[in-house]
Amino acid sequence: MQDVKDTPRALVRIGFDGRVHKTFRGHQARERFDNEVRVLRHLEAQGCDFVPRLLESDSDNLKIVTTNCGKRVDHLADERVKELFDELAAYGVRHDDAFLRNITYRITDGRFCLIDFEFATLLHDPDSAPRNVTH
Repeated sequence: MQDVKDTPRALVRIGFDGRVHKTFRGHQARERFDNEVRVLRHLEAQGCDFVPRLLESDSDNLKIVTTNCGKRVDHLADERVKELFDELAAYGVRHDDAFLRNITYRITDGRFCLIDFEFATLLHDPDSAPRNVTH
């Protein structure tokens, strides 16, 4: 596996099969894990096709496995970044970490995608919003 991100909050690796393995750690790891799983399940149920699909979740080890949404984007106009994150609202989600680092480009269909939903909020379900999760 190739390490993509190794921070106090998460270890993200890409397997040889292309799947993304994310292990949550550090401050409020359980809450961030639970929230990302909840949001990814919601987006899949809503038919959102520009986010990773949750393939596995291991609550004992705070680890998820998702599909790969392509390569990180280095440059994009601020207006386009805003449009991409605003597009989530149609699926009932606000990203809450709406930065370029959370945008990828999927070459197979030429689509910009969004990743990293540990701080996201479900707009129509106030009970599912993260509690006391700080960036």
